[in-house]
Amino acid sequence: MSWLIGRAAAMNDPEGARRKALEKISSLAEMDDPESVVVPILLDAILLVESYRGARHPMPFVDELTASVDALLRELTIVEKSSLWAAE
Repeated sequence: MSWLIGRAAAMNDPEGARRKALEKISSLAEMDDPESVVVPILLDAILLVESYRGARHPMPFVDELTASVDALLRELTIVEKSSLWAAE
């Protein structure tokens, strides 16, 4: 399963993109410490939303949000590969 959604897919089929993302995060419970990855993403998202509210300039915190999401995706990929290898 590829986790890449892409801008065009997200814009043209947001529900399909959400389903794909939900499939990817369904193995969160299998991670050793999911809270240590998810909580920083939630905090970054809150800061992003608050900083964007009413702004007419580029959004701050985008780099931190990207780094948090990338870390989550790396961890989820490790969990998925470990599960596949264990099943073999």
